[in-house]
Amino acid sequence: MSSVKAHGFAEDRFAPVKAAFEANFDDVQENGASFCMTLEGKPVVDIWAGFADEAQTKPWEKDTIVNVYSTTKTMTALTALYLADKGALDFAAPVAKYWPEFAANGKADVTVAHLMSHAAGLSGWKEPLVREDLYDWEKATSLLAAQAPYWKPGSAPGYHAMTQGYLVGEVIRRVAGETVGTVFRKQIAEPLGADFHIGLPSTEDHRVADLTPPPPGGGIGQGTPDELVANMSNNPPINPLDTRTRAWRGAEIPAAGGTGNARSVAMVQSLMANGGWGNGKQILSEAGVRKALELQIEGTDKILGIPVRYGMGFGLAGGMVPFPNPNSVYWGGYGGSLVVSDMDARATYAYAMNKMAPTTTGDMRAFAMLMAAWGAMAA
Repeated sequence: MSSVKAHGFAEDRFAPVKAAFEANFDDVQENGASFCMTLEGKPVVDIWAGFADEAQTKPWEKDTIVNVYSTTKTMTALTALYLADKGALDFAAPVAKYWPEFAANGKADVTVAHLMSHAAGLSGWKEPLVREDLYDWEKATSLLAAQAPYWKPGSAPGYHAMTQGYLVGEVIRRVAGETVGTVFRKQIAEPLGADFHIGLPSTEDHRVADLTPPPPGGGIGQGTPDELVANMSNNPPINPLDTRTRAWRGAEIPAAGGTGNARSVAMVQSLMANGGWGNGKQILSEAGVRKALELQIEGTDKILGIPVRYGMGFGLAGGMVPFPNPNSVYWGGYGGSLVVSDMDARATYAYAMNKMAPTTTGDMRAFAMLMAAWGAMAA
C-alpha cells in the first residue's frame, strides 16, 4: 500500500488507476500531481495528491494548476482545428495566404499543415534570442517569418518545440483577429468551464504549483553535438524556473506556456475523443476533430531523434507509441505531462505534475496510470 492517499475519486472499476497514481509517490518520489480520465466526456477518475511547492509546505489542492509545457500544443492545435472546422482556416493553404510576410526566404509554398506537423523546417530561430524575447510576440513571429527553413519544408519531421506555438498562433491571430489565448479562452475553455490558460491572469498566480527542474544533465538538449537540437534547446535556453515568474505565466507561449491541471486538460481534450462534444455543447463537428488523425508526416524526427507520426497538430498512434486503439491522438510536455484522446473508446487521459523528469514527450509515471486504465477497460 502506498503511504500517499489520493484526493478526488475513481470509479470502482478504475481503482487500479488510483493505486498506480499513489504508487508513483513511493516508487519515483512524485512531489505533486493530478490525473484525470474521462469516458464519453464524463470524468471517471479525477485524483490529485502531494505538494504544490518544492519545500512541501503547500498541499496540491483540487484547483491547483501548473505549467504543462508542450501539452499546451494540444490546446493550440485544437484552436486551429476549431477555426478550420468553422471554415475560417484551410490547412492545405500556404501560410502566406494569411500571413504574407511569411513568404520570405523561400517559404511561399509552406502550408499551414506543415506548421501543424513540425514539418516546416523552422525548429528554432536563427537570430540569437534571450528568454525575454519569448514574451515579445511581434519579435518572435517576425523573425520566423523572415528566416529561411533549416531543411526543405515537408521533407522530414523535426520537432518545433517552442516555435510551433508562435507559427500556428500567428496564423490564428491573422485569421481570427484575436490572439490564440483569447480565441482558445472564448471559444473552447469558457464554454467547457475548463481551467486551462494560454496566458494566465495574475489573479490566478496563487494557485500555481512550482515546477522542480529535472536532475542535472536531464534538461532539453544538454551536451548535444547536433546543431539543430542545440539551436532548439539553447536559443533561448529553456529554464523551468522561468515558469515561476509572472512574465512567463502572463505571456502567450502557445507551444509551452499553458497552465492547467489534469482535470482541465482532460476536459478540453475530451472534445477530441467525443466528436467535438463537451459540456452539453457541440463545439466542433466530428469531422473537425477527426481531421487531427490525418497523417501528415512520419519518420525519424530531426530534433527528438525518434520515430514519429504526426497528424494535424497531434502525435498519432503507431511506431514507438503502442496505444490500444488506432484512432488515438496525443502529446506530452517537457518534464512528464501527457494527454491522450482515444476516439475509438471515447476516452481521454491526462496527467500533470510539478516534479520534472528528463523527458520532452511524457514519461513512465503517466504510463503507469494508462496501463492500469487500459487493463480495466479490457476486463
